[in-house]
Order: sequence, then C-alpha cells, then structure tokens
Amino acid sequence: MTRARFAAALLAAAWYGGGAAEVASAADLAAGRAKAVQCQACHGLDGIAKIPEAPNLAGQNEDYLVKALNDFRSGARTNEMMSMVAKPLSDADIANLAAFYHSLGRQ
Repeated sequence: MTRARFAAALLAAAWYGGGAAEVASAADLAAGRAKAVQCQACHGLDGIAKIPEAPNLAGQNEDYLVKALNDFRSGARTNEMMSMVAKPLSDADIANLAAFYHSLGRQ
C-alpha cells in the first residue's frame, strides 16, 4: 500500500470512526458558553443541575442535546420552562449550546 493510500485509509477510518465529529462540527464553544448563561439557573454554567427537576448537561451527547432542544422548540416535546426557553433559539444557538455542554465532560 502506498503512503498516499495509507494516509487516505487512515483519514477515512478517523472520519467514520468518530473523529469527524470534531472536524465537521461548526459549533462555537464560546458562543455556546455565552448563551448558556440563560440556562445556568437550572442547569448550571458547569452543566451540573442546580435544581432537582433539571438534568445535568455536562458531557451529555451532543446529538441528543440538539434533538431535545429542537423538539422543545418545535413543540414535539413539552416542558413549561424548556418550551419557553427553546422557542427563540436559532439552529446555531442550539448547535453551540449542545457543543458547549458536551465539551464539559461528565463530572
């Protein structure tokens, strides 16, 4: 196998093996952190819930967070507080928040 083919195979393995998430993600962690200020009363800026009814978000799967926020925004999933908070979020806001909370790692 030539070096070029080996490099291409290695890149493909990283891409399909999950390494692409970092490459393909256009989320802005700093913007996510800034937007998370409105979430901190319940979920904490560190992603650790401050009230018993709220889940911890630190280290949560990014795709799950995107889906959950989109579902709250669309009304497919309802919660009095989350439905109200998610309604004005843009797609970029959701991607940034999900990436930020995911980046915190499980604590």
